[in-house]
Amino acid sequence: MADVNIPDPSRASGAPGIGSYAAIGDSFTEGVGDPGPDGVFVGWADRLAARLAQQRPDGDFRYANLAVRGRLLDRIVAEQVPDAIRLAPDLVTFCGGGNDILRPGTDPDQVAEVFEGAVAGLVRAAGTVVIATGFDTRGVPVLGRLRGKIATYNAHLRAIADRYDCPVLDLWSLRSVQDPRAWSEDRLHLSPAGHERVARRAAQVLGLDVPDDPDKPWPPRPYRTPAEVRRENIQWARTHLVPWIGRRLRGESSGDHVEPKRPELLPL
Repeated sequence: MADVNIPDPSRASGAPGIGSYAAIGDSFTEGVGDPGPDGVFVGWADRLAARLAQQRPDGDFRYANLAVRGRLLDRIVAEQVPDAIRLAPDLVTFCGGGNDILRPGTDPDQVAEVFEGAVAGLVRAAGTVVIATGFDTRGVPVLGRLRGKIATYNAHLRAIADRYDCPVLDLWSLRSVQDPRAWSEDRLHLSPAGHERVARRAAQVLGLDVPDDPDKPWPPRPYRTPAEVRRENIQWARTHLVPWIGRRLRGESSGDHVEPKRPELLPL
């Protein structure tokens, strides 16, 4: 994991019993959009792990980020969930199914059934399983049309969390990530600042103090004319949106050729 600068870590408190953590999911949890100094993705899960490590004596915290970009839920369940169960960490964060929901013709009810089966196995092995919901796509070009489908899936995830007594990382209600500055140039992955906002909210879910409110309003943005906004949207659509839609229609994934990560809890 790349070095992560966490403000005022000595002031953090809470979650003292978490000595190991495994993160499972897709590009969101892998940290795409948040490159570290060495080019390795950091992301919210790594940032959360760094905060958790500050609660322990030096060398007494272990972490594995098993997430792989582009993974559909079936592959997460087949590749990552068994490894997380075998590692039996104190904490698992589970965010999956988003890539499935964004594909044409998928049924959120069926995706949720697969997700629940994985949760049932995880809660028997891990101390705590945190379930992450999907983002609110209100106002996002194209993806905004899927808002109802995402909301249906989120309702299933919350019901699953209730049944298995899992904390919820509610990304739908995190208003700060609806600001464009929370997203990278492709508008499909969080920016470093967006990942930090999510990491802070995840820390709050686990009872840690954070240096700043993850929903704190952003500073005012410089004014842009409607013509400038239109040109930016057209350029974004040509460069990122059209290729992304093409991959989805062809059933391709950005992570098709990415190998699963080595399932090992390493000292942090």
